[in-house]
Amino acid sequence: MKTIFTTQSLFASLLAAAVVVGCSKPTEHADDHAGHNHAHAKPAQPDAAPGTNASRLMCNEHGVPEDECGICHPELAAKLKPGEGVKVRLPDANSAAIVGVQTAPPKRGAIADSIECYAEIAFNQNKLAQIVAPVSGIIQAVDTDLGNAVEEKQVVAKLWSATIAEAVSKAVLSHQTLDRERKLRAERVTSEKDLQEAEAAHRSSCQQVRTLGFTEEQIEAMVHKPPETVLMEVRAPFAGEIVERTAVRGALVEAGKPIFTLADRSTMWATLNVEETDLARVRVGQTVELRVDSVPGRTFTGKLTWIGAEVDERSRMARARVEVANPDRLLRARMFARARILTRSADGALLLPSPAVQRIEGKPLVFVKLADDLFEARAITLGAKSDGQCEVLAGLKPQEQVAVAHGFTLKSQLLASRLGAGCADD
Repeated sequence: MKTIFTTQSLFASLLAAAVVVGCSKPTEHADDHAGHNHAHAKPAQPDAAPGTNASRLMCNEHGVPEDECGICHPELAAKLKPGEGVKVRLPDANSAAIVGVQTAPPKRGAIADSIECYAEIAFNQNKLAQIVAPVSGIIQAVDTDLGNAVEEKQVVAKLWSATIAEAVSKAVLSHQTLDRERKLRAERVTSEKDLQEAEAAHRSSCQQVRTLGFTEEQIEAMVHKPPETVLMEVRAPFAGEIVERTAVRGALVEAGKPIFTLADRSTMWATLNVEETDLARVRVGQTVELRVDSVPGRTFTGKLTWIGAEVDERSRMARARVEVANPDRLLRARMFARARILTRSADGALLLPSPAVQRIEGKPLVFVKLADDLFEARAITLGAKSDGQCEVLAGLKPQEQVAVAHGFTLKSQLLASRLGAGCADD
């Protein structure tokens, strides 16, 4: 608090000095207007070259052309076009240093224009599967658990069902019937039609068993050695992680009921909420950066893969989706994240720190140093903003010195006359 008090005191002194060295016009001019009557300004010199400062009225108090004096005419600042400026004269050459104004030229670097929004992490729906019971039955064994990684086609549970037992018995019987019919046909005891019927019945029964998940090898083994108890092996459709389990040994399950949920977390989805006003700049394929509070210091990068076709009638936001790599499995479903959609990138951009940019009536300005006691409030055009940096598109040259710290004190000096510090007798 001591440092803040000292700076404010110095700045108060600066403004007080500005009053003293402000416009000290004579009081005998009864036709003065409400602002400044600069009858004290020097008139144009007869022999001055056109277009030079000498051909224009000069502000004696601030030593700059009258139509460029920002202290006398602060209203000009809001009317400036990019590249135009008004002058701000300080009380003396040490004033800027006293209040801590620091200057530096803009830097060249890369920056990306972006849209910031919030997102929620979710499983990649293209790599998410519910493992269900193909038929009603009783779970005889559970071979995996929550959080376990499984391989493709790995057995996760075994199921007994009367439907399965019946189908296997039918397949075994049809195979035995077919063998018998083939022998009889070879001996010309039975007709060709009987053989064909036996083959069709065998194909149908085997197809039913294959539908239930049995392989040709398993069917062949059961034909030669029928098991006492037939169990169906429930397998994982792809490699992933078990993220949900309802399977319990001995439980009766219905056909189609999920017993596991399997997710491949190597990639995740992030659902973004994009404001309606930003949709015109959003395109599928743009890079998106995600930051999660629970994973500090880490940025996850993905691509925008989908933009919703409608805007929510209440929030006026549209949904969008990003697919992001998750090799370390740090991202988890239902996490919240801050998203940054990179809409444009620029290399070699002219960059200034954000504190260097001041605003007057919404117009961005910077203070360019012309002398120790003289600055120019210059209108600029801003581009991208990122990580405390602003891109300057127009209005500033690379070699110019800009107030990058405590520029607000210069802004206050510019607007001092609005607070009654413009002329000594106002």
